[in-house]
Amino acid sequence: MTVTRPRIRRIPLNAAAAVTVLVCLFPVYWMISTAFKPSRDIQSDRPRLIPYTWTLDHFRKAVEADGFGLFWRNSILVTLSAVLLALLVALAAAFAVARLQWRGRSQFMLMVFVAQMAPWESLIIPIYIISRDTDMLDRLPTLTLVYFMITLPFTIVVLRGFIATIPPELEEAAQVDGCTRAGAFRHVAFPLLAPGLMATSLFGYITAWNEFAYANFLIIKQQDNRTLPVWLSSFQNTFGTDWGATMAASTLFALPALVIFLLLQRHVTSGFAAGAVKG
Repeated sequence: MTVTRPRIRRIPLNAAAAVTVLVCLFPVYWMISTAFKPSRDIQSDRPRLIPYTWTLDHFRKAVEADGFGLFWRNSILVTLSAVLLALLVALAAAFAVARLQWRGRSQFMLMVFVAQMAPWESLIIPIYIISRDTDMLDRLPTLTLVYFMITLPFTIVVLRGFIATIPPELEEAAQVDGCTRAGAFRHVAFPLLAPGLMATSLFGYITAWNEFAYANFLIIKQQDNRTLPVWLSSFQNTFGTDWGATMAASTLFALPALVIFLLLQRHVTSGFAAGAVKG
């Protein structure tokens, strides 16, 4: 009885979890299945949950569309640049907050939390005006700086909490053995930050990779500077939206984030948990 009661009590929770997973995954499944359906099945008034016939024509159309390779390169360049820049700045800021004693440290973290809570969509107009007045519109570096600004507060918060969980005695022991403070951090503490760095990198990558509003409003004139989220809205013809090509392009667009998540998933949970333990 003592063994079966907890199992019975977990049945509603497991059922709720299963329903939640199905609800969340069904749009993804529908997107992928639609990408493989022939156009006649997509436009049918009797949609089928499991397609009877499969085709790769929509993927071929998406890959052969104008600008596919160029916009893919733009997204990769902007996303990786923003993530690397955020990691470098956040690592230095997190180390200063977690390890050093200086005036205004608490106020600095308060401003970081305020920046993290601020809705970034409300800053589109001010950022547009600043970009226009500084002649930075229609440039990929502008979009890189925007994504860097969006991901930086979260990265600082997580890395600061993660560094705080590493005993400072480890670095002090390395300094006793002859290492400088920077050398002790690089050789002792930095390898222990791998889960936190991976977790924040994944967050920054997904945020920058999927962002649409800033890419649409800041990169609006030069077609060559657009990114994949903006490019996805271009699958239209004289008869309306080409849903098959749109779903195929969306599937290709989601693949990099999915692959990176699968590669880093073992470190993501531990990184987020460790970053929230102490601080």
